[in-house]
Amino acid sequence: MALVVIAVLGGGLLALATYSAERELSVGRIELSVQPFHGGALDVYVPLVDWGARFEAVRLPARLSVDVRTVDREAAERLAAGQLPDVRAVRHEARDAMASYLRVLLLVMFAFAVTAGLVTALAVRGHGAPRLRWLFATAIGTTLALCLAVGLLLPPRGEIADPEYYANGPDIPVALRAVEQAQGSARAISEELNEQLVGLARLVAASSRREAGRDLHHLVLASDLHNNLLALPALDRAVGSRPLFFAGDLTSSGSPFEFTLVERIVRIGHPFVFVSGNHDSDALVRRMVLAGGIVLTERGRLRPDGSYGPEVVKVRGLRVAGYSDPFERRAREHFRSVGEPQPTPEQEEEFRDWLRPLLGRVDVVMVHSPMLAEEAAEELRRVPPRRPLVLLTGHTHMQSFRSSTNFVELNGGTVGGGGTGNLEKGQPFGLAVLIYAREGGFEPTAADLVQIDAHNGSALAERLRVGR
Repeated sequence: MALVVIAVLGGGLLALATYSAERELSVGRIELSVQPFHGGALDVYVPLVDWGARFEAVRLPARLSVDVRTVDREAAERLAAGQLPDVRAVRHEARDAMASYLRVLLLVMFAFAVTAGLVTALAVRGHGAPRLRWLFATAIGTTLALCLAVGLLLPPRGEIADPEYYANGPDIPVALRAVEQAQGSARAISEELNEQLVGLARLVAASSRREAGRDLHHLVLASDLHNNLLALPALDRAVGSRPLFFAGDLTSSGSPFEFTLVERIVRIGHPFVFVSGNHDSDALVRRMVLAGGIVLTERGRLRPDGSYGPEVVKVRGLRVAGYSDPFERRAREHFRSVGEPQPTPEQEEEFRDWLRPLLGRVDVVMVHSPMLAEEAAEELRRVPPRRPLVLLTGHTHMQSFRSSTNFVELNGGTVGGGGTGNLEKGQPFGLAVLIYAREGGFEPTAADLVQIDAHNGSALAERLRVGR
C-alpha cells in the first residue's frame, strides 16, 4: 500500500511539474506553469526583458508562474499614449485564464496519479499484499486527497499586493515612464526614428555619391542596442542593403531569454558582422553564428561547431578582423556581470600585440571598448600605419570621430538609446555610416554621425571628412 501511495504522489508531482498551457488575453498571450518545491508564490514574468514581480499569495510550496509571451501591439501603443486599459476587465480575463488552467491541471494530475497508482497496484498484487480492491481504493483515495490539497492550496488567495520585483535586464516601469513622458506614443517614436534617422542618413550619404569620378561604398556602424526593440525598424531601414558592423552589447545579459533578438538582427545587415561586448555572452555569439551572422574574435572567425576560421575575413571587399570583449559573460557563470569593466594594462597590451601583426593585412578592426584599444590607437597616431586602417568601437554610448594619417577611429554611439532602462536619462539614438573608396586599395573618405532624441524627435546629422 505504501508503494501505491508513493506511485500516486510521484505521478501527481510529474503532472504538476510538466504541464503548462497558454491562454489568450485581450492584451496578449500568457503561459501558465507550476514549479513544485519552491516557496509559495505567484510569479508574473516577462522573459523578453527579464523582469518580473512575485506575490506571496500561494499556500502550496510551489510557484505558480505567469509568463507574458506576447503583448498586443495596439494595446501597448494605447498604453504608451497614456490610454490605460480597462484594468478590471484584464484582471477578470487573467483570473478566468488561471482558473481554466488550474481545472485542466487538476484533471491531468488526477489522470497521471491514478494511472500510476493502479498500475503499481496491479504490479504488487498477490505475494501477501492486500486484496486488489483495497489497493485500488488506496490509489483512488490518495489521488483524490492529492488533487483536493492542490486545488485548495495552489490557487492564489487573498489580496494580490506588495510585490517583490526582480530583474536582470532593463526595468520595465522605467521604460513605461519614459515612453509616457515622450511627446507621442510608441508608434510616433518609431516613426520619428524611421523617418528622421533614416532620411538624414541617406541624405548625407547621397551627397557623397555626387563626387565626380569616385565609386564610393558605405558600411553602417551600430552598437549598444541593449535589447531596445523600438530601434530595430529604424536600424533596418537605415542599413538597407548595406553591411552592418555591430560593435557589441546587442543584449543586456546575453541570457537565453534574449536569443530571439538574434534571429531578427542578423537579417538586417547584408552581411551582419559582430564582435561581442560586456553585455553579450559566449552562448549568444554561438547562437548568432548558427543564425548566419559573422562573429569575429581575436582567435579568428567563430564557426558553427565552435572552432575558429581565418583571423581576417573578407566583407564586401573589405579585410576585417575583430576582437571579442574580455568581459564577455559566460553561460557557465550564469551570465553574471562583473560590474563596470575597466581594461587592465595587461589587457590593453594584449590587444596591441594582437593588432601589430595585422597591420597592412586588414582594413577594418572592430572592438567593443575603445579603452581596450587606447594604447594601440595611441601608437598608431604616433607611428601611422602604411595603409589606411579604420577602428570601429562602441561601449561609451557617445559618438566620436578621430582622423589622423592613415588611421580613423569611429564610434556610432548607442543605437538603442542605452536600452529601455535608460530612455528617461535622455540618451540619444545614434549610428554612424563610414564612406570609403576601393579603387587602388581601401581609402576611407568620410563618416556620417546621425543621432535622434527619442523624447522630442529632434535629430542631428553631421558629415566629417577624413583628414580634414
